[in-house]
Amino acid sequence: MSREILLLVDALAREKNVDKEIVFGALESALASATKKRIHDDADVRVSIDRNTGEHDSHRRWLVMLDEDVVNDEAEMGIIDAREVKQDVQIGDYIEESLEPIDFGRVGAQAAKQVILQRIRDAEREQVLNDFLDRKEHLVSGSIKRMERGNAIIEVGRLEAVIPRDQMIPRENLRVGDRAKAVLLRIDRGARGPQLVLSRTAPDFLAKLFELEVPEIEEGLLEVKACARDAGLRAKIAVQSHDQRIDPIGTCVGLRGSRVTAVRNEIAGEQIDIIIWSADPAQFVIAALQPAEVVSIVVDEENHCMDVVVDENNLAIAIGRNGQNVKLASELTGWTINLMSEAESAQKTDEERRGVRELFMAKLDVDEELADILIDEGFSSLEEVAYVPLAEMLEIEAFDEATVTELRERARNVLLTEAIVTEEQLEVVSDDLLELEGMDKPLAASLARGGVRTRDDLADLAVDELVEITGIDTERASALISVARAHWFEE
Repeated sequence: MSREILLLVDALAREKNVDKEIVFGALESALASATKKRIHDDADVRVSIDRNTGEHDSHRRWLVMLDEDVVNDEAEMGIIDAREVKQDVQIGDYIEESLEPIDFGRVGAQAAKQVILQRIRDAEREQVLNDFLDRKEHLVSGSIKRMERGNAIIEVGRLEAVIPRDQMIPRENLRVGDRAKAVLLRIDRGARGPQLVLSRTAPDFLAKLFELEVPEIEEGLLEVKACARDAGLRAKIAVQSHDQRIDPIGTCVGLRGSRVTAVRNEIAGEQIDIIIWSADPAQFVIAALQPAEVVSIVVDEENHCMDVVVDENNLAIAIGRNGQNVKLASELTGWTINLMSEAESAQKTDEERRGVRELFMAKLDVDEELADILIDEGFSSLEEVAYVPLAEMLEIEAFDEATVTELRERARNVLLTEAIVTEEQLEVVSDDLLELEGMDKPLAASLARGGVRTRDDLADLAVDELVEITGIDTERASALISVARAHWFEE
């Protein structure tokens, strides 16, 4: 019988094109399952087959646990009983009892066969999937075999792939027999085996189509740096040339537009803007907003956003239909883009200037004229006045050394006083409030001034109340309150 097992393993491994170890594992599972039926369904049985001789032995085993944790007596054993069997056994070890090997010829043959075949089928599917992934064929092409509840099913070699309805281009009508391309989105591992989930709306699909149509991309002379899509309507793609002799836009467009037309035909006529990628974020955003022309741009690194000013005639173009152009530009670049007209920009600048002027006049005890000089020289905070190098401030023509020294001293005294006040206020704030995600010391001090000193105090607030107390924006206020309330729901 041992020889028969080795012959069976060898035959199944060859027939199904799977590793022998997988077949051995399937046989061990089948024997263990059959042995359990002879003892008890809740028992834990381990069967091992010698890979060289085909001999197999069976053991019943119990997991050693604390006595009070034992639930299943058929597969678990308390530590006290276990140490009567084996003195040095530890929690987490197994106590094993040798069983008379089951006669393989008399195993509940049908059940064993089912276990073996199922394990081999699973291994077969995994092998096919791994072969597919090894080829790195993320752009998939095939004929639609059937439609299921609006989803298109495609056979990719020996694998089954699906394009879900929400991953099809809007207003696209795919039918049985149509050939379709799509990009691999993810792999779903269900009871019926791994299934490829494809997408025709993902930005990566557009990048792969250009890679297919533009040989220079595959050769590494051009690179697709980013894509953004409003599937079926409009897309933006940023490309970079690694060869100065190659025009990235012209190369992607092709002779008489042949290359970009081929891509558009595959994605239902979607309009495609091809732009040149830039390592300079501001230049990249300006290019991404094409065809609108930008008047000026202000980069806010801390908040990762940009204020982009366009003239009145370009504002509608920059925004695009239903905000499409600015939305795609933001997705393409990864920056939040605040579009505004020159009038709106001037108004915002005036408001910001007024706020800084009032801050300087109140905190530094200076008149409006001196505050405006500081603003004109680029100062916008007390920290800058206090700690900008002395030599830089002395370069301001309107200030002499005594004025500079006095301004720096006043700014530092204000900051020191505020720091002391903040620390005093934080003394009455509970640790659970300070440790909240999104909380910082200045914000906690503001809350303390408003009588909010614990996590539950914060949780009791409405969003507009928190905004009024602290001056933070609505989005951050909402997020903080949600975090503060989270423990209510856990309890």
